[in-house]
This record gives sequence, structure tokens and C-alpha cells, in this order.
Amino acid sequence: SLPELELLPDPEDEALCSELLELVRAALGRAPLGTRRCWRLLVPNELLAQVRTELLRLACSEPCGLRGALLDLCVERGKACHAVGRIAVDPTVVPTFQLTLVLRLDSRLWPKIQGLFASAPAFAPLKLSTGFRVIKKKLYSSEQLLIEEC
Repeated sequence: SLPELELLPDPEDEALCSELLELVRAALGRAPLGTRRCWRLLVPNELLAQVRTELLRLACSEPCGLRGALLDLCVERGKACHAVGRIAVDPTVVPTFQLTLVLRLDSRLWPKIQGLFASAPAFAPLKLSTGFRVIKKKLYSSEQLLIEEC
């Protein structure tokens, strides 16, 4: 039936999503988190797999699919949310929807106390949590915002 066909993944979106996740990983690799100290973000593969699934699901109902997405990437650190970058999935397409991907730092104790030690490396690793939030806003409609907590 037709509703079942809509659930099939679009091969073009699958390929675009792989490229997009590489851009996300690169942006996170150079993310300044607003401190004097240099941090390096560690991105769990499980997080990328979950983000991939969610992005494809949110794009499936859009007129241009994932090609019409504008992705804002943010990292939550404590009460602050740091903008990491903005990615137009396909710069040749006028964006039809905006996704704001809010990633969280792992809240375990070690990252919080790591900076207290004098022998801590100059580039301290911070691991991202597998939890995240995605906010979807349609740019061609006045519909309400859709906020997905994963």
C-alpha cells in the first residue's frame, strides 16, 4: 500500500546523510566551546547512528527530502549552548526546513574534574553523550516547531 512505500528510505537521502554526518564530525572536531582551554570532542559512533536515523525520519516528509535541510549544530555545555556551525545539505537547493541538532556532553564525573589536575593534557578530550535534541522548523509553513528528544 502507499503508506508503506513512504517508509522506504530514499537512496539519495541515505547518501546525502552519510556526507552530512562527515561534515558534522568535522565541525565538531574544530568546535570552540568558549573556554581558554582547548577541548577535543569525542563523538561516539552510536550517537552518529541515532542522529542519522532521526535526520532521515524528519526529512522523509519534506518536499525536497534531506536536500532541503539547513542544519544548525550546537553543543550544550552546562547551561550554555555553543553554536558549532551551520550546514546547508545541498547549497543549490533553497532550504525548505531547518534542523537544529543540540548535542550534549557526557555528564559523568571525570570530564568535570579533569581540568583540576595540573598534568591534564593541553587538548583535553570531552565525550559527547548519546542523548540529543533535534528541533525542526518548516521554512515554508507556519506550523508549530517539532522538538524531538532522543
